[in-house]
Amino acid sequence: MGKKAEALHKSLTGQGLASRATGSSLVHKVASRQVKTREAPVRGPEYEASQQKGQACRQKLPRSDLGKWEVRPGRSEAVDLIFQQDADRLSFLVPERHRRMAASPFAFFRGAALPMAADLSTLPTTGLLVQACGDAHIANFGGYRSPESHLVFDLNDFDETARGHWEWDVERLVASVAICGRTRGFGDKWCREAVRLAAQSYRESLAFFATQGSFDVWRAYLDVAEVLQGLADKVSKADRRQVADDLERAFSKTNERAFEKLVHMEDGEPQMVYDPPDIVPLSHFLSLDNQRRVRRSLVRMLDDYRATVRPPYQELLKNYRFIGAAQKVVGVGSVGTRCWVAAFSGNQMADPLVLQIKEANASVLERFCGRSPCLSHGERVVAGQRLMQTTSGVLLGWTHARDEHGRRRDYYVRQLWNWKMSVDLDHVSADELEIYGQLCAWTLARAHARTGERVAMASYLGTSDKFDASMVSFAQSYADQNEADYEQFLKRITVS
Repeated sequence: MGKKAEALHKSLTGQGLASRATGSSLVHKVASRQVKTREAPVRGPEYEASQQKGQACRQKLPRSDLGKWEVRPGRSEAVDLIFQQDADRLSFLVPERHRRMAASPFAFFRGAALPMAADLSTLPTTGLLVQACGDAHIANFGGYRSPESHLVFDLNDFDETARGHWEWDVERLVASVAICGRTRGFGDKWCREAVRLAAQSYRESLAFFATQGSFDVWRAYLDVAEVLQGLADKVSKADRRQVADDLERAFSKTNERAFEKLVHMEDGEPQMVYDPPDIVPLSHFLSLDNQRRVRRSLVRMLDDYRATVRPPYQELLKNYRFIGAAQKVVGVGSVGTRCWVAAFSGNQMADPLVLQIKEANASVLERFCGRSPCLSHGERVVAGQRLMQTTSGVLLGWTHARDEHGRRRDYYVRQLWNWKMSVDLDHVSADELEIYGQLCAWTLARAHARTGERVAMASYLGTSDKFDASMVSFAQSYADQNEADYEQFLKRITVS
């Protein structure tokens, strides 16, 4: 463990953050200050039955066999699946998707949720199901503003969420730690240790949640400001400046700032900015007639969306008038899906609001775990987000519309930029990534504990390091597979 990680470990597990939690996991001790637990609930016969169920799962799938992966170099099927996804995307954005995925093995991994789901579907599982993220790599976690104006840390991408196997989320998470570490050049020994710590954090945090009542589990969250406060007198001035800069950037990413970046005045009228390829207003790629058609469609979509927002906020949205919209390119794996940013202003004063309207397609999990019971994929995303996050945006909702060919497209809607905080994984240090992997693992354990049989899962994982060692082995093997698939991808896009 490096000096910064060691200082952080001491500051977060020392005086002032003492807890009732047992075990050595760094992050569940960090969070224990914020988990307002009651006296330990009395354990009934169901608790013992769940423990026995977890023990029985070990007979079905020994922990040492969990996630074993045999690398298949030179295969084509992973890249085939990526190209299959391209067929349903906006064709003029497909080259941009390929360009972003080609940036590094980690960037490729971010866009390869479907190939990994296909790979994981060939492995045995315990059969214990949760509301799964479906794309739980480390770049899909971060900070955002809660309705109570706390900067909280949580999962922040739910495009692929569905009912599924908890193992698949954990395996995607630990693989991402190893792949990101390799991409940063941190070395094999570091990658193994970072993955081991992330797996340990997941296991011990889940064990902690298994001892808590359901209300306590559902209320548990990580408050970023409280966590960082523990660093104040434990790290160097340079590190404190970095923390201050990160917080300043997060708190400056408000909806008002988003409006300022997306809207400018032209001839006395507000217009969406032109910033290709990320932001392209309707006027730059549609005829006047098609602009009017799409604008009418967007207005109808937003009217339908309002009915899906929780009731008090339906009334709030009536105070805003639609100004305009632009096409937005987002992320890595999502490039090519239909995404819009829509700007609004208050009816009675300058009161900006920016919403993101993002296409929701079938989850990569549904192909292997069965269809979602939700009536639309937009609803599936919103329902999954509300289940997995402790607190979600108040303007979260869903809608649908017909595309230019008359085909139905599902969307989910959220407020853009609400104290967004993320780690720059392209430049993250080894110590920071090590700690970050554990934060993500705690968060994933909390999400799974909310919607799965947490006692059975904790019983299966146990108290030894067998699970941790298994995840290290899997992550290293799958990182090798990812590098082989990445090379095949580079060859294919060069030829095409």
